[in-house]
Amino acid sequence: MKIALKGSSKVLAYTKEEIMNKNALSIFNQLRPVSVGFDNVFDHFEKMFEDDYLNAPTVNYPPYNIVKTGENKYDVEVALAGYNKKDINIEYADNLLTIKSVKDNNSEKKDSESGVLHKGISKRFFSKTFTIADDTEVKSAELKDGLLKVSLERIIPEAKKPKVIKIQ
Repeated sequence: MKIALKGSSKVLAYTKEEIMNKNALSIFNQLRPVSVGFDNVFDHFEKMFEDDYLNAPTVNYPPYNIVKTGENKYDVEVALAGYNKKDINIEYADNLLTIKSVKDNNSEKKDSESGVLHKGISKRFFSKTFTIADDTEVKSAELKDGLLKVSLERIIPEAKKPKVIKIQ
């Protein structure tokens, strides 16, 4: 559905999503002059709106949880039944945590050699990416009982911790 907006001499037609995107971008642009050090956050959101991120189809495989385990600690849990350590690659670069499966071209050969008559549990290829904050570190990863757990910790520098300033 197109919505018509009357300009000075012409009528502009926008979809509801285009109007929402323009409004969201204008909100970010209004916040820029009163915000210091958040450029990468604004850039990230602008890129999301420009790339039509909100209308992109979502991939729900593999299922995952994000769990807050402490004041500054988080776990990303990914259900990976049937996968083992050598089937999974975890990479962290440029504030992106990417968990993906590694294709094994010999898996069908192994299945036929091991006597698999019916393969109902598939090991399909996947790639799941999470955006991680600048002040968050990836601490560890563990695969146990079909659940991959990637532990994260938000590291708050001494300069960002609250302090009382004495008046002289």
